[in-house]
Amino acid sequence: MRAIWSGAVSFGLVSVPIKVYSATSNHDVRFHQVHGEDGGRIRYKRTCEVCGEEVTYADIVKGFETPDGELITLDDSDLASLPVRTGHEIDVIEFVPNDQIDPMLFDKSYYLEPETKAAKPYALLREALEETDRTAVVKVALRQRETLALLRVRGKAIVLQTLIWQDEIREPEFDILDNEVDLKPQELKMASSLVESMGADFDPSEFHDEYRDAMADLIEAKKSDGDARPAPAAEAADDGGDSMSDLLSALQASVDAARSTKSNSGSGSGSGSAEKKAPARRSSSRTRKAEEKDTGTGTDDAKPAKPATTRRRSTKKTA
Repeated sequence: MRAIWSGAVSFGLVSVPIKVYSATSNHDVRFHQVHGEDGGRIRYKRTCEVCGEEVTYADIVKGFETPDGELITLDDSDLASLPVRTGHEIDVIEFVPNDQIDPMLFDKSYYLEPETKAAKPYALLREALEETDRTAVVKVALRQRETLALLRVRGKAIVLQTLIWQDEIREPEFDILDNEVDLKPQELKMASSLVESMGADFDPSEFHDEYRDAMADLIEAKKSDGDARPAPAAEAADDGGDSMSDLLSALQASVDAARSTKSNSGSGSGSGSAEKKAPARRSSSRTRKAEEKDTGTGTDDAKPAKPATTRRRSTKKTA
């Protein structure tokens, strides 16, 4: 596993340096959206619904639309003014009984690993939580945003369990639950007897994702039947280049080659008469190189590389 965060657990005057690791992983079969005809990957562009133009990330800001239809935009400087915790400390606020924690609040789980020199205070905190049957309520800033979390024990490890906020839990608003239901004692006794007969100790390893297994079998069967094809490689044109950028690249390469030729010609001149003729030779050399570019001839080291679109345009002009 790779640590995603490092810091320290602080309670009282005790500080425990730790590393944080994600405790869960998603094993779902992941798919790409592809074109059914040729297998090409489907890509999405960020476009503005007002002007219709494609927008880069640098030009995107956060926007909040008010209930009365007004738009409030926030840029990086606005977000920087928010009170965000940047410290790497997990501050213990209080220790609460385990049975007072509503599982509905649970969000994501992380393992805490102690640094080498912090093994003893780490074990001390773990055993104290076990002995008192309590959970530590903490605040921590993961990914630049402060969140409420718990420290609880799982085996020999301390788990950081992030929580959602209380106002994020929705209440069930079902009118039918307010109706009085007449439950006869005999019916309740039979239901309780059924529950007891199906009682067991929960072992999550006995259960597995049957849908994911069936999906994996389906993919393997299609592969065995020969219903597979090589994934197509994206063409170079997919990088968003256009004719203008290709032309500028070709011109820049030409300028670089011309400067290199000029430098080599100047360093090889010896006598004064040779220096007078050098400009003519350089001009002739540039003319000859331009002809070689147009006809597609010449050595590789003399011809600057061009993008594919420029070479096709040059070939069409010669034809």
